Amino acid sequence: MRYTLFGETGLRVSELCLGAMTFGEPEGGADKDTTRRIVDAYADAGGNFIDTANIYAGGNSETLLGEVLAGRRESFVLASKYGCATRGGDANAAGNHRKSLMQSVETSLDRLRTDHLDILWVHVRDNFTPVGEVMRALDDLVCSGKVLYIGVSDWPAWEIAQANTLADARGWTPFAGSQLRYNLLDRTPERELLPQARAFDQAVLAWSPLAGGKLTGKYRRGETGRLSTRSGNGGAHHNEDRIITEVLDIAKEGGWSPAQVALAWLREQPGNIIPIIGATKTSQLAENLSAVEAVNLDQSALARLNTVSTVSLGFPHDDYRTQGVAETVYGDRWADIDERRSTYRRTTDGIL
Repeated sequence: MRYTLFGETGLRVSELCLGAMTFGEPEGGADKDTTRRIVDAYADAGGNFIDTANIYAGGNSETLLGEVLAGRRESFVLASKYGCATRGGDANAAGNHRKSLMQSVETSLDRLRTDHLDILWVHVRDNFTPVGEVMRALDDLVCSGKVLYIGVSDWPAWEIAQANTLADARGWTPFAGSQLRYNLLDRTPERELLPQARAFDQAVLAWSPLAGGKLTGKYRRGETGRLSTRSGNGGAHHNEDRIITEVLDIAKEGGWSPAQVALAWLREQPGNIIPIIGATKTSQLAENLSAVEAVNLDQSALARLNTVSTVSLGFPHDDYRTQGVAETVYGDRWADIDERRSTYRRTTDGIL
């Protein structure tokens, strides 16, 4: 296992993140002993990045992790989330506002048996709460030492950019990472979310990298799985059958599993993409971890996957792909201009 940096920070995180959504689930998830074995196997492979949330398994995921990580918590980069409803009957038990934030973090720290979170994600966007309140409250938590870094999950790209621009202007802590659904059956983040993440040099945590199990081919074999389908795509890709077939064919040709091919494709995409892998047994984890070193997709395989899974970027992006528009915008020598900047580096003075 190799490591990458968490956005514009010095924090070192594994190139594959272990997702804990299935830990503590009463039906089909991982119990305490299984969770320990999975975490042990992940750590033995060099993994150090574990992602959970205060609502996973009704809070049991955090509780289980607190028990399993006891005595070795500092060896891991531990991330959790807040923002979703934690109990009924209380209007303030959900949302991005300061009260929800403070209550959620204190509860998470207690469950996880730690005095700080390495990363706190804002789980979803609460449109009632102003962006300024969210960023100022998060910065207060960072200053208190209870949270070290912050990230954002499932927000619109324009609002993430607004939040980070505001944070930079006022000297607050910006989002260093963005978490979103990204896989071969859902490449819509390429329209706005991924360009935004690259512009602000954010690490991208890709959840549901196997599209709820669809990309493993398990459903074609007649298998079922409540946990996997719950985190699948919002809607079927118009080319879904062809995409899955291409994944299965490339896996067979290379001697790999379909899951390994899907993860390898993700890791070849531009930017700092970190797939979140989930497992309810150690054999699943071992298969996913081996995608790092065992799978080498050549340009032909990548082209096949890219072609069958491509999505329209929509207006105005698709217009800029046409030669006539490109010449109008960049001049008739546009094809002779080499774009050699790998990323957009940011400073507090703006984008360079």
